[in-house]
Amino acid sequence: MVREIILDTETTGLDPATGDRIVEIGAVELLNHLPTGRTFHVYVNPERDMPREAEAVHGLSIAFLKDKPVFAAVAQDFLEFIDDAALIIHNASFDMAFINAELGFLRLPSIPPERVVDTLLIARQKHPGAANSLDALCRRYGIDNSRRTKHGALLDSELLAEVYLELIGGRQTALILEATATKKAATMVAAQMAQHRPVPLASRLTDEERAAHANFVVELGENALWKQA
Repeated sequence: MVREIILDTETTGLDPATGDRIVEIGAVELLNHLPTGRTFHVYVNPERDMPREAEAVHGLSIAFLKDKPVFAAVAQDFLEFIDDAALIIHNASFDMAFINAELGFLRLPSIPPERVVDTLLIARQKHPGAANSLDALCRRYGIDNSRRTKHGALLDSELLAEVYLELIGGRQTALILEATATKKAATMVAAQMAQHRPVPLASRLTDEERAAHANFVVELGENALWKQA
């Protein structure tokens, strides 16, 4: 079973080294490359102002975020959700710089780069010279991103989950994996049904039915197949 987490963040700016902070985290769980329906989503109070340029990108104001939990309050839930899964991120160096900075503020271990898969790098290898933003990839693969009027961490993670599936082999991969899982489940059910009962069921035949059957066999004669069994 392969567990992966599609992950995205929104921030107050471009560089945690200059004081920018995370304001939103969205994550989607995949098992064997297929969404399970489990998600993680939280808005975060950055404990600082929100530049107008950043608010224009994601639409999150300080007025909206001021009563939201700080990162320290959600860090444990976040780490428990991602656990030891691979992290699938578009332009991963950006998000990981912020996540590891926030973990560093809490003196928690950083997430090593070998756990991270950057879908932007995959897209550039697969489509060299083409536009490979999330919106561009949605258009290329026919994925409906009409709800994406602004950046949003959870919505972007859901869209990236679809893009990632295309990047690693397309929807046919999902159909094969789903068919394999269905076949495995059917095999398990059949095996369980084939098991012998610990106590045989009581016969439903009445004495009259047994007697009628015996008389029927007698009438068939000595060469009847019933008597050769």
